[in-house]
Amino acid sequence: MHKSRYTTSQIREILNAKGSVATDNPISILLTDSRRISNPSGGLFFALSGRRNGHEFIAEAYNAGVRDFVVKQMPEGYFPEANFLIVPDVLTALQQLAAYHRKQFNFPVIGITGSNGKTIVKEWLYQLMAADKNIVRNPKSYNSQMGVPLSVWQINDRNNLGIFEAGVSTVGEMDKLEAIIQPEIGVLTHIGSAHDEGFADRDEKIEEKLKLFKNCRLLIYNYEQLLEYKEAVKTPEKFIWSRKFNQADLYVFSEAAIEKNYYMRAVYKGEEIECLVPFRDEASIENAIVCWATMLALGYSPAVADDRIEKLTPVSMRLELKTGINDCSVIDDSYNSDVQSLEIALNFLSQQNQHPKKTLVLSDIYQSGLQQDVLYRQVAELVKARGVNKFIGIGEALSAHREYFDIPDKQFYKSTTDFLTHLQTQQFRNEVILLKGSRTFEFERISRMFVQKAHETVMEINLNALLHNLNFYRSKLKPGVKVMAMVKAFSYGSGTYELANMLQYNKVDYLAVAYADEGVALRQAGITLPIVVLNTEVTAFEKLTAYKLEPNIYSFGLFDEFIKYVQDSNIFHYPVHIKIDTGMHRLGFEDFEIETLCDLLEENPYVRVQSVFSHLVASDAEAHDLFTLKQINIFEKAYQQIEEVLGYRVIRHICNTSGIIRWPAAHYDMVRVGIGLYGVDAAIPEEENALQPIASLKTSISQIKKILAGDTVGYNRNGSLTKDGKIATVRIGYADGYLRAFGNGVGCMLVKGTKVPTVGNVSMDMCMIDVTGLDVREGDEVVVFNDKLKIEELAKQIGTIPYEILTNVSQRVKRVYFYE
Repeated sequence: MHKSRYTTSQIREILNAKGSVATDNPISILLTDSRRISNPSGGLFFALSGRRNGHEFIAEAYNAGVRDFVVKQMPEGYFPEANFLIVPDVLTALQQLAAYHRKQFNFPVIGITGSNGKTIVKEWLYQLMAADKNIVRNPKSYNSQMGVPLSVWQINDRNNLGIFEAGVSTVGEMDKLEAIIQPEIGVLTHIGSAHDEGFADRDEKIEEKLKLFKNCRLLIYNYEQLLEYKEAVKTPEKFIWSRKFNQADLYVFSEAAIEKNYYMRAVYKGEEIECLVPFRDEASIENAIVCWATMLALGYSPAVADDRIEKLTPVSMRLELKTGINDCSVIDDSYNSDVQSLEIALNFLSQQNQHPKKTLVLSDIYQSGLQQDVLYRQVAELVKARGVNKFIGIGEALSAHREYFDIPDKQFYKSTTDFLTHLQTQQFRNEVILLKGSRTFEFERISRMFVQKAHETVMEINLNALLHNLNFYRSKLKPGVKVMAMVKAFSYGSGTYELANMLQYNKVDYLAVAYADEGVALRQAGITLPIVVLNTEVTAFEKLTAYKLEPNIYSFGLFDEFIKYVQDSNIFHYPVHIKIDTGMHRLGFEDFEIETLCDLLEENPYVRVQSVFSHLVASDAEAHDLFTLKQINIFEKAYQQIEEVLGYRVIRHICNTSGIIRWPAAHYDMVRVGIGLYGVDAAIPEEENALQPIASLKTSISQIKKILAGDTVGYNRNGSLTKDGKIATVRIGYADGYLRAFGNGVGCMLVKGTKVPTVGNVSMDMCMIDVTGLDVREGDEVVVFNDKLKIEELAKQIGTIPYEILTNVSQRVKRVYFYE
C-alpha cells in the first residue's frame, strides 16, 4: 500500500502481457483474494490458480470495483470497464512484477531462510535496527511463492533497509524467491526437520535453501549447520558463529541461565564480549545468537548489540481470538502495528459475524516508510472499507489526523494510560474488538481489561491448521464437488462460530449440525451458509423454519410430521435432505422403503429435496471394503429412483472424512468432512503428515511436592512412587475432560518436552504427575495434547477413539483461537 509508481500499460509492458488497455489506471496495490479488497480503484487482481481457480472470482472482484486483472485467459462474462492482461502463468507474472519493482531500489537487503526461526529472527532484527533504519519486511510470515512478491511490492522511496524471509517446501522454489528478494546479505537460521517431506534428503533441502544466497556479498550462519556444506557457500564474505568451534567469528564459550534470562560470553575479534537474552528456551537462545551475529557482522558495536538484545520482546505471529467481557469477542494483536499486518488483522475482523458491531482499537504506526498524512489517509480508507463501526485511536499522530476517519463513533486518546483512565467497560457490549498496537503502547494492559477471566487450563485452536486441513481435502476433489463441513457437537469440542466463520469465509458449501439448537446458535452468530440438521426433532420444526435450517428426513413418521407442519404453515418448497440407510442401521430409509418414499415425494409442493445421502460404516477399513462397495451400490440405486420421480437433479453424497481419501469414485456431488478438519483421519498413514492437529490442550503446575518412596498420592491412596522423587499438581481434572481412566500412570503429559506419567487417581479439578528429575517450577506449562503428544495417542491409552477425547473437553475450559 505505497504510493503508486505504475500504470496498467506500464505493467503490461513489464509483464510482456497480451490484451488491450482501455483505461490506463494507476496501480498501487496487488490483489490475490476477492474477499480482501480495500482499494479497488488502485488494485491489480491476479487470478491465481491453486486449490481454487482465481478466474472464478473475477466477477466478484469486478463488482467490488476492481478494473485491472492479470489472467491466463479471457474470462466469460461482461466486464465493459476492465483491463485484462493475459500472461502464460499468473503466479510467475506476480513474481516478475515484484522482481522488477525490487530492482528500482538500491539499498541493503537481508535475505533470511532456514527450517525454523525465520520469522522470529526477521522480527527481532527489525526490533534491533528500527532505531537506525527505515525497514521494509514481510508482514507476519509471508514467505511463500505468493507471500514474498506481495511483501517486496511494499518497498518505497523512504526505506533504506529490507529484511525478507523466504520459505520453500520443495526443489525449484528458491531460485524464484532469490530473483524477487535479490539479497545482498544472507542469514541462515536453524536447519531442522520442517518440510523434510518435500525433499529427497536433508542434503537436497540445504542445497535448495542456499540458493537464496548465491548472489550475496555476505552470509551469516552457524558453523555446525554447514560443516558438511562448506564448498556450497560461495559468498565472498562469511560471518560464522558457533558454540563449539573456537575459530568462529563469534565463538560463544560460556552460557548460564540467570532467573528468566540467559547470559552468554563470547570471543569476537580477539576480545571477550557478553550478551544477556531475556529468554531461556533453546529456540529463542539460538535465534538470539543469530541476531547477535548479524548485528556484529553489520558493524554494530558489542555494547550496542548487548544493550538492544537485552530489550528484545516476544514476537506474536498469531492473532488470538478470545472470549471477552459483556458478550464481546476480543482479537488480540497487541504486539505489532504496521499497515500490512493491520490489513491482515482487519481481514480477520471482517470474518467475525457473531456480533453486530466491529470495533478497532489502534495505536500510532511507526516505521511505515510513509509521510504521516499519506499513512493515516491509507489507514482511514482501510478501516472504512472493512466496515469498522467504532474506532478508537491511541497516540499523538492518530489524534492529530482524526479528521481523516469518517466513522460516526470515533474516539482519540494521547496514550494508553489516557484511554484506560477514561475506560468504562460497560460501553463495550456484544461487539468484536480488535486490539492492534505498536509494542511501546503496551496494549496488553487493554487486553487484560477486555478478556474474560478463566482458569489456567486452555484449549488453543489453530485456525490456520483448520484451513490447511480443509484445503488438503479439497485438493482430493474434482472441480465442482462441494464440501459439507461437520460442526456438530461444538465443532468436535473446538468451538462454534469461531470455526464456522472461518469455514464460511473460505467458501465451504454446507455446514452440518446434530440438533436445531446448534444451528440456531450459528444463525444468531451471523452464519449465512446452508445448515443441515442431522437429528431432526418434531419439537424443533418452528426453529428450523424460523432460522432457515434444513432438516434431514430419515423416516416416514418424521416425513409425515414435517409435511403436516409446513402445510399448516403455508410453506412451499422447503429444502430438505433425504437420508438412506445403506447398512449403518442408525437413521435412514432402507432400500425396500424407497419406492414408498418416492410415492410421497412425487409432485409434493411442500418440500424440495436438496440432497440424498448415506453414511459409510467403515470407509477407513480395508477389511470391510466389500461391504463399503455394497453400501455404494445400494445408495446409487436409491438416489436414481428418487431423482427419477422428482424430475430434477439432487446433490448426492456418501463420503465421510476417510471416504474422501479411500473412495474417490464415490465423491459424487459433495463430500462431508468431519474429524479430518480437526487433524485426524485413520485413512492417512501418520508418517505422511498430511494433516495438522488444530487443537492443543494446555494447563499449568499449581504446586510441587517432594514425595518419599511408598508415600501415597490422591484419592483412595492408589498412587505412589517406587523411589523418592517429586510430583506436580496440575490444573485439570475429569470435570475439564481429562477422564479418570488416565489416572495411575495410564496417561501422560508433556513437561518441557518430556513425557511424564500421571500419579494416583484423577480428581474433579486437578491431577498429579511425576516430575522427578525435571527442573520445573510452579506456573510452568503442561501439555495434555498437541502436535507432539497427539489425541490419537491419548485415545489408545484409554481404549477409545479421538472423537471422544476432543468432544470431552469441557466448556469451562477456555478456548483461544489463533490465526496467522
